[in-house]
Amino acid sequence: MSIKILLPLDDSKTSRRTTEALISQKERFPYPLTLLHVVETDKLAYRMIPDFQVAMVRERAREAGEHFLQQARDQFSAVGLEVETRLEEGSARKIITRIANEEGFQLLIIGRSNSGEIRDVLFGSVTNYVLHNVQCPVLLL
Repeated sequence: MSIKILLPLDDSKTSRRTTEALISQKERFPYPLTLLHVVETDKLAYRMIPDFQVAMVRERAREAGEHFLQQARDQFSAVGLEVETRLEEGSARKIITRIANEEGFQLLIIGRSNSGEIRDVLFGSVTNYVLHNVQCPVLLL
């Protein structure tokens, strides 16, 4: 039986550190990883931009997301890790939580940012939200 592992990634320092840590411990992850990148569409809409331009920005963001996932796939594959990629649109915290809970993932691996506890308490973080709302175990790197 294969264990389903979800690894949300973005183009942040935290995500890069998480990727490096996971690759350095690759022997601990003999199962396929699902690399998930969420295009935050909520942040793409602005009141002063016409709808057709929002659609164009959204399409460019999807293309950039696909390119990002391809680079991540190549990086993991180069060290012998089996990966699948997945691109979604919406709120990262909600999408990650929904996928982890509804699709039977047994482990979620996510990085914790060093933005500071007070900032996380006041404004929340994707990691904090996911940690408290997924049903599977979470490995914080």
